[in-house]
Amino acid sequence: MLEDKQYLPVGCAQFQDVSINTLEESAVSDDVVSPEEEGICTGKSFSEHGLVSLLEQAAQSFSMAGLHETVSGVYKILTPIYEHHRDFKKLYILHGKLQEAYNRIIQDTGKRMFGTYFRVRFYGSKFGDLDEEEFVYKEPWITKLPEVSNRLESFYGERFGQENLEIVKHSNHLPRSKLDPTKAYIQITYVEPYFDDYERDDRLTCFEKHNNIRRFMYATPFTKDGRAHGDLHDQFKRKTILTTSHAFPYVKTRISVIKREELTLNPVEVACEDIQKKTTELINCMHQIPIDPKILQMVLQGCIGTTVNQGPMEVAHVFLTIDKDQWTGPHDKLRLCMKLFIKRCCDAVIQNKYLISQDQREYQKELERNYRRLADGLMPLIRKQATKKRR
Repeated sequence: MLEDKQYLPVGCAQFQDVSINTLEESAVSDDVVSPEEEGICTGKSFSEHGLVSLLEQAAQSFSMAGLHETVSGVYKILTPIYEHHRDFKKLYILHGKLQEAYNRIIQDTGKRMFGTYFRVRFYGSKFGDLDEEEFVYKEPWITKLPEVSNRLESFYGERFGQENLEIVKHSNHLPRSKLDPTKAYIQITYVEPYFDDYERDDRLTCFEKHNNIRRFMYATPFTKDGRAHGDLHDQFKRKTILTTSHAFPYVKTRISVIKREELTLNPVEVACEDIQKKTTELINCMHQIPIDPKILQMVLQGCIGTTVNQGPMEVAHVFLTIDKDQWTGPHDKLRLCMKLFIKRCCDAVIQNKYLISQDQREYQKELERNYRRLADGLMPLIRKQATKKRR
């Protein structure tokens, strides 16, 4: 074992910046590994030189994987060791690589692809211990659900026979009583990283939204009469939040689910979430450096184009024209979301004006007309309900 030295990391706590899995995985019972046992912790890696070598390899691996922010966490541990030994050559190299890592972060902003996530659940006695077990799979960024589905179908089809395997692509609960006991079922659902509001405030970059993540979410639309989709005033949504035993990125690309929670959104909350999503897309487009005019115009057209005006307008007419006695907190939130949505649409239209070429002037005028038509239709409803609230 390494002796306690001031310049060396104290336990695994200092590795938390690299991965939150380290502290949990360091808590190994003495029944499994005992430092006093002969032959344990006597290898080459269990020395100061071995630690430095492993950290240098880790920094190189993180850099190759495009996890440039994590490189900084590794170098924070290495720097005091180099400084103690007055190894200025390695310090020079370290800071050069650190500069390179930060430069790559700047250059690759908006270009890095971190991962796509899928929830996979197994049903059937053919799976043995995996029966009714649930996992989150991490796949390369551009992976589509059919790719994961085909891969699992091919793998387990060879084991059980294609006729005994069924892939379930919807996210609804599968009652055990409705399943064929002679078959194996695999349910696959696309999931997204899930954050509470306070977490979202701290996770601003794309890297932060894909690093040290343990919670994932998928949504299931439903109506009370059993249909998946219905009219705006009948549309509910069930959000299922999964918590995994370890955080991604991890040494494995499949991690088991240890907890699940369910939240049900009523029709007003569903509409509010849809408007927030449109607003976020606009904000993200305008915050890109540099702004991509084609993407901005595509998103803007999806918000204020004549063919989609019915979306926000219909939402407002369905939920913001009700009597004031029926007004609830979600209605007020929807009104504020609509107000912000209109403001961001205005900002985007103005921004687009300075990005277009001469031959798009007529297109810009059309965008402005569509925006005014949408704003003229929405603002009276927003102001009307705000007045009712004050009364």
